[in-house]
Amino acid sequence: MYKLFSRNIHRTSLFQCDNKSEKIKSLLESAVIGSDIKPTSPENQWSTLPYAEGTVLKRDQKLKSIRPARDPRECSIILFPGQGSQYVGMGKNLLSCPGSRDIFELANQVLNYDLLKICLEGPKSKLDKTSYCQPAVFVSSLAAVEKLQEERPNAIENCVATAGFSLGEITSLVFAGSIPFDKALKLIQVRAEAMQMACEMSEGGMATVLFGPDSEIGAACNKATQWCLEKGIEKPYCQVSNYLYPHCKIVAGHMEALRYLETNSKLFKIKRIKRLAVNGAFHTPLMESAVEPFRKALKQIPIEDPLISVHSNVDGKRYKNAGHILKQLPQQIVKPVKWEQTLHILYERDQGKHFPRTFECGPGKGLKAILKQVNAKACDSATNIEA
Repeated sequence: MYKLFSRNIHRTSLFQCDNKSEKIKSLLESAVIGSDIKPTSPENQWSTLPYAEGTVLKRDQKLKSIRPARDPRECSIILFPGQGSQYVGMGKNLLSCPGSRDIFELANQVLNYDLLKICLEGPKSKLDKTSYCQPAVFVSSLAAVEKLQEERPNAIENCVATAGFSLGEITSLVFAGSIPFDKALKLIQVRAEAMQMACEMSEGGMATVLFGPDSEIGAACNKATQWCLEKGIEKPYCQVSNYLYPHCKIVAGHMEALRYLETNSKLFKIKRIKRLAVNGAFHTPLMESAVEPFRKALKQIPIEDPLISVHSNVDGKRYKNAGHILKQLPQQIVKPVKWEQTLHILYERDQGKHFPRTFECGPGKGLKAILKQVNAKACDSATNIEA
C-alpha cells in the first residue's frame, strides 16, 4: 500500500524565485518528478459510524461506505491532521525510527531545505507560515506512519479506510497509493504557496464557534456579511468553513466580518468565539485564486485508484477512482471541510457492534478529540501516533 518514492529528485528551489507568480510557475514546471507507483493489490474499501445510544437515524450513513466481511476489531482506520496541528519540536518523537528519518531526508531533497530543522527548532513564526507549515505537517504525518509500521505493522496491513483533515487529505491519498510521496510534496508546495498568495490578496481569518441549539449561526454570518458591505468591502464573505462536531464549527471570512461576530456574539446566542492563529480564510471562496495553480499541478501527476477507501472533505464520501480525485480534490480548497459528516460515515454502526481501531498519525491530538465528541465509543479504541 504505502510506498516511498524514487531518490531521483529535482532540486530547483521554490525560494530562489522572488516574484510570487514566478514561484508558482516554477512549481508547476517541476510538479512531476521521480518514478510512478503502480498499485499491485486490489482495492479494499471500507468505512463506518455510530451515534449515541437511543438516537434515531434519519439516514443510513453506512450506505456510503464499503466494508470487508471481517471483525471490525481486526481492522484499522488511519486519520491525518491538517494545518494548525503543527508545533515547534514536532518530529522529535520519531527520530528513533529509521524509516521516519528517511522520510525527512527524502523530503529535504525534494524541498531543497532542511524541513526537519524547521520542525524541531522553528522559529514558530516560520513554521506557522503556510508555505512551510503544510509540507511540515504532511511529512511529519507520514513519518509517524513509519513509526506505526515499525511498532504495529498489523495496523498498516489491516487498514481499510483513511481520511485527512484539509491538507491531511493529500496525506491520505499518498498513504493509499494514489499519489507518490515526492510528487505529493511538490503538489503541496504549489498548494501552500498559492494559498499564501490568496491570503495576501484578501485579509481573511478563521474562528472557532461554540454554540447551542438556540444559536443563530447562519443569521450571524449573514449579518456580518451585510455589515462588511456597508463598510465598503467588495464581495465580503463569512460562512462556516469547517464542520467539527455537534455545536462546534469554524467560521471563516473577511477580518471585519469576524470582528462583527466577536462584538455581537451574545446577540446571536453564540457561547464562545475564539480566533485561530491563521493568516487566511481557508476553505472559502477567498481562496479561489489558489484553485487553478493546484488543479494544473494535479493534472501533471499520474494518479492511481486508491488501494483502500479515502474519504473526501468535500462531502465525506469515499473517492471512487483516480478520475474522481482529479475532479474533486481542487474543490477542497474553497469548499467547507465536512469533517463531522466524514466521521459519521466512517464510524456509523448498529448498536452492539464493535468498532475498528483508529490511529491518528501526525502532530497534535486534535482529531482524536473531535472523534470523542462525535462518537465516544469509537474513540475508546483510538490511539495517537504523535510526531
